[in-house]
Amino acid sequence: MIKKLFPHPILMLVLWATWLLLNNTMSAGHIVLGFMLATFIPWLTSSFWPEKICLHKPLTLLKFILVVLWDILVANFTVAKLILGKNERLQPSFICIDLDITSPIGISLLANTISLTPGTVSCDLSADKRQLLVHGLHVEDIEATTHEIKQRYEKPLMEVFVSC
Repeated sequence: MIKKLFPHPILMLVLWATWLLLNNTMSAGHIVLGFMLATFIPWLTSSFWPEKICLHKPLTLLKFILVVLWDILVANFTVAKLILGKNERLQPSFICIDLDITSPIGISLLANTISLTPGTVSCDLSADKRQLLVHGLHVEDIEATTHEIKQRYEKPLMEVFVSC
């Protein structure tokens, strides 16, 4: 009964917290409205989810989030330095990354994480979902960049999003 009412409890809590943070208030009306939206949105969209999402190792997920936030901060300064410098120094490149992660939500989060980090963008996912095409603004070593993406982003996502 509870699973039917709350099919994605973590998503519900995240939506509720996001609603309250975006409205910058803790008034009773916003708490109730946010709770209603956070309850009904996952319930109404649960049939669209291709798989049941199970989070394992929540501390690894927290560490992943902190690493991504740090990488975004550092990449902003790096990209600013590259942009303000001479354009001849830039070495843009496309990188094809062989994926070990199989979870659709994990692949989606990996692609979004890459795109969130300034200087890189996910361009395409192969039809068999085994390769991700990434464009880098400045790539000195393709293998080192691939290894860094796999270690910093893909590996923790594989630990967090395993099949239920």
